Amino acid sequence: MKPSIAAKLAQLSRRLEEINRTLSSENVTNDMDNYRKLTRESAEIQPVVELYREYEKFEADLKGAQEMAADPEMRELAEAEIPDIKARLEGLEKDLQKQLLPKDPNDDNNIFLEVRAGTGGEEAALFAGELFRMYCRYAERNRWQVEIMSQNESDLGGFREVIAKIVGRGAYSKLKFESGAHRVQRVPETETQGRVHTSACTVAVLPEVADVGDVVLNPADLKIDTFRSSGAGGQHINKTDSAVRITHLPSGIVVECQDDRSQHKNKARAMAVLAARIKDKQVQEHNSKIAAERKSLVGTGDRSERIRTYNFPQGRMTDHRINLTLYKLAQIMDGDIDEVTGALAAEHQAEQLAQLADEMQPA
Repeated sequence: MKPSIAAKLAQLSRRLEEINRTLSSENVTNDMDNYRKLTRESAEIQPVVELYREYEKFEADLKGAQEMAADPEMRELAEAEIPDIKARLEGLEKDLQKQLLPKDPNDDNNIFLEVRAGTGGEEAALFAGELFRMYCRYAERNRWQVEIMSQNESDLGGFREVIAKIVGRGAYSKLKFESGAHRVQRVPETETQGRVHTSACTVAVLPEVADVGDVVLNPADLKIDTFRSSGAGGQHINKTDSAVRITHLPSGIVVECQDDRSQHKNKARAMAVLAARIKDKQVQEHNSKIAAERKSLVGTGDRSERIRTYNFPQGRMTDHRINLTLYKLAQIMDGDIDEVTGALAAEHQAEQLAQLADEMQPA
């Protein structure tokens, strides 16, 4: 094992002992926020430290076997054990490297999912509706909650735009690679000649900001308008100015929310979406600087990047970033996308491991 990795693991082991001492003290629950923070940190570190202790045990076993090999009477037994111990150590070292990869701090967060129709008119809006349904079905499979924040329906029942909040542990970690342009190839319902058309939608997945206060919003930079909601909702919703539009003047970001009868609730929801978009913009700018130095295959999150094609005549879905093609389009559109999200996560992890190996190379 490289000394730099061993040093990092020893540091984590000491940190876990320190946390456990703090958690066992009498007054630890006096500060519940700190208690929860330490409990989360302990849960994250514990599996890594346990793996490291297992590695240390096998390291001691290897040393003992090598000492035994110096004894002529024990050599045969020791030489039979050494290859198995070395193989186990190699496997544990790989597992430890994966555990040491940088964790995305947003992985456990809820998300805001935004689906917008792009080129293709009414057909694009219909496909946006089907994409949104796909993500809703995926959320159901994971027992997550879906709450529509804002929607703009098309004439044929699709969505020109729909924004929803998905509440569930790990939602961002599973869906963060879905951001980008999704292209559909099929014969539209409105097509009379039977020709295949190509349309597109854009998907944005934004992690919810745990505390809106984390994003600095100067009230002077916000223009807040109220107006009467459109669409269904009964007489009351159309007679009061319950809908809210917030414009962040420096960035030009505009958020509308009109799905609740309460103006206060709509404003709170709009502020949450605005905070997520501003935070995402900051992250995108940061990632752009990194991408200029090292091109990432799956993690760019560029909204304009064509990431996937859904070909209905052929029953296939192709993710262009990792050249993954699956001929199970019906199941995918019904929310069975674990194979896709898993492959993207694995590719991202492989990139991280390659980068870690480069960083560990001696200068």
